[in-house]
Amino acid sequence: FPTVMGAVVPTYNVPGLTAELKFTPAALAGIFLGKVKKWNDPAIASANPEVKLPADDIVVVHRSDGSGTSFVFTDYLTKVSPDWASGPGKGSAVNWPVGLGGKGNEGVVGLLKQTPNSIAYTEMIYAVQNNLPMGQVQNAVGKFIKASPESVTAAAADVQMPDDFRVSITNAPGKDSYPVSSFTWLLIPSKIQDAGKKKAITDFLKWMMTDGQAMTAALDYAPLPKGVVTKELKAIAKVQ
Repeated sequence: FPTVMGAVVPTYNVPGLTAELKFTPAALAGIFLGKVKKWNDPAIASANPEVKLPADDIVVVHRSDGSGTSFVFTDYLTKVSPDWASGPGKGSAVNWPVGLGGKGNEGVVGLLKQTPNSIAYTEMIYAVQNNLPMGQVQNAVGKFIKASPESVTAAAADVQMPDDFRVSITNAPGKDSYPVSSFTWLLIPSKIQDAGKKKAITDFLKWMMTDGQAMTAALDYAPLPKGVVTKELKAIAKVQ
């Protein structure tokens, strides 16, 4: 069951740099493949002509543990980069070509903060909570977009939700779509023998899909599209 929508963002620690950087898909793939090695590499500089970038080496930080955050980020890279698709590919854990590994979003953020000239990917909420810069990412129509509840909502605007709710909205079409967006999910048994547990779980799900959606913005997540909620409420009724 999809619960809310969120984003994975590129965040960086470049001493003295206050600008909000822009990243093309090729730049992000190149950085995490270890092919874009310097901050002033043309792959980054060409999208940021107004920024004076240092000639320092880029230090990549990634997750060391399996995670949904890594899956979303690598799912995106697989769609936008043939080199990534034929190399590390997508998964909750992949063989990272370069970089330092941190456990959990908190471990990644901790490494980023203590490592000058580093770049990482993390959930938007962790970047917001830690006052980290969030890079804009060029979307499918060529527009640079910053992650926000609004740009994540835009990414799901045309989603065709399958009956099993397994869908990817990375690199979604639409001029206002943030390209590294995703649903989050809860896994619920299709059969719950204990009647008390069944009622508690299904009642909680119904609240989450309806009244609970009003709480998403304050937590820097985006609410579910109404059509998805309607489909989910029907699916909740099928839990036996």
